[in-house]
Amino acid sequence: MRVLVAGAGAWGTAVAVHVAARHPTTLWTHRPQQAQVLQRDGVNAAYLPHVPLPGALAIDGHTGLSDLAAAHDLVLLATPTAALRGMLQSLAGLSTPVAWLCKGLENTEQALLGHEIAQQVAPALLGGVLSGPSFAQEVAQGKPCALVAASPHAAVRQALVHALHGAALRVYTNNDWVGVELGGAVKNVLALATGLADGMGLGLNARAALVTRGLAEMSRLGQAMGARPETFMGLSGVGDLVLTTTGDLSRNRRVGLALAKGQPLAQVLADLGHVAEGVPCAHALHRRAQALGVEMPIAAAVEAVLTTQLAPAEALRTLLARDPGEENPCT
Repeated sequence: MRVLVAGAGAWGTAVAVHVAARHPTTLWTHRPQQAQVLQRDGVNAAYLPHVPLPGALAIDGHTGLSDLAAAHDLVLLATPTAALRGMLQSLAGLSTPVAWLCKGLENTEQALLGHEIAQQVAPALLGGVLSGPSFAQEVAQGKPCALVAASPHAAVRQALVHALHGAALRVYTNNDWVGVELGGAVKNVLALATGLADGMGLGLNARAALVTRGLAEMSRLGQAMGARPETFMGLSGVGDLVLTTTGDLSRNRRVGLALAKGQPLAQVLADLGHVAEGVPCAHALHRRAQALGVEMPIAAAVEAVLTTQLAPAEALRTLLARDPGEENPCT
């Protein structure tokens, strides 16, 4: 199996390193200069500085994506959500299975998930998504991990299992790509929330409450979008939520921690040096929830903090001032 990984950020590089140990693999970047540096140094110093690139991993920064994709058996798009539409458009005529690795909603008026973007711009594409609790650094180091391959197309699910499943990385399959994608997107916004809470010193009780009620918000929106409730109890739901809201390697959690200290968002993102998908996703998530009439108070509070409508302490008071209600994990 010949695998193409498009996108040489931290996650794309980590996946390429993993797959290259099993299959002929090419890591593609749209920046020729980056490709030259990777080839010269044998390491992606900007994103995974302590992980050597395998000698068998091919690096390409000159060939057009559509031409290169046609010569492979599986294409993995390791791009931020903001760039997914353009990449899918360029691959619209491809017959090879394509899966995207990003976790977010497109920050546009419609606030679409990846599969909804694909249905707009590449409806004939054999598409899918790879998601689940995964820090790039640990995957690249060969530490144990479990992911979920979601698609309505069995060929895509099987291709992802064949490419990635191994001793250190288990890949489960799911045909509910609505739920899998939504879980991956919403957990990033909830990681911002727990980062804010931890940065304010609210304690472990508050963090547990945010994670639990955040999961209820995720499930509520998922049901409105046609996802299966049980999907949110799996890897891309509660699994990724726990990892991202508690793990120190979480970019979105780090953004929340910094915002709680009063640092301006623009400076926080500049210092981070990586994409924090939760920031644009928070704005998109707020729009999508409002359009569907779904109440998501935690997500709304995060969006208000990001747009400076509320200070973190004010957002907390808003959440605590809500009327009491009967607990239902899914409502």
